[in-house]
Amino acid sequence: MSTEKIYRAVLKTALMFHSRTPIKTHLDIGSGSGELIRMLGSNLGVSSSACDYTEALMELPGQKVDKVNLNYEGLPYPDDSFDFVTATEIIEHLVDYRRLLGEIYRVLRSGGACVLSTPNILSINSRLRYFWFGFHELFGPLKVGDRSLHSTAGHITPVSFFYLAHALLEKGFSSVSLSFDKYQRSGIAKLLFFLLPMKILGGLSYIREVSKYSTIDEGNSNLVKRMNSIGMLAGRTIIVSAVK
Repeated sequence: MSTEKIYRAVLKTALMFHSRTPIKTHLDIGSGSGELIRMLGSNLGVSSSACDYTEALMELPGQKVDKVNLNYEGLPYPDDSFDFVTATEIIEHLVDYRRLLGEIYRVLRSGGACVLSTPNILSINSRLRYFWFGFHELFGPLKVGDRSLHSTAGHITPVSFFYLAHALLEKGFSSVSLSFDKYQRSGIAKLLFFLLPMKILGGLSYIREVSKYSTIDEGNSNLVKRMNSIGMLAGRTIIVSAVK
């Protein structure tokens, strides 16, 4: 289940896209209570389809939910069906998120856009938690056979911005952009202490990757440079959009 700030960040991206290419049809993957559908309907007047692993979470009267288990099934829609697809706080619940990105590409019309959100595992708070505990923020020890799929207990796949953007580009998307739902005040003090050594050591690592290993080129250099940006280190949730 997403938060109000995440929904508002996605709505902001939708409004920007709508100003250039009108959105008429929308699919919300992992629709939950239907709050994002309600917000997009109120602000854009779009017709929305919803899919989730259960109907039980939906709170919008009359909203149909197409049930699908995305770990085993594709999206139950024909090719080129939607102008806009959203998947907020979904990919961290999936065994194979790249498969879902391929399905999103398939059901989008040419020129359509998708917006995805997932916990920012590269924030300074998350990096430090991983350093001393071995788990990123919003990820932790999983009980065997006892998980609530729509909560953080269902988070099984931490995905950083780089790998999400890389997967989108490899599926054929373009114009990948990044924003955040909010900045964490709790991370600011930590940044003051760690930012300079991170910039120095990160810069040296970047140079080594370019000169010695040839892993960075024109196709991915902009993505790599975002990894230690101020926004990445302070942002709570990444909001990633792309165009088909």
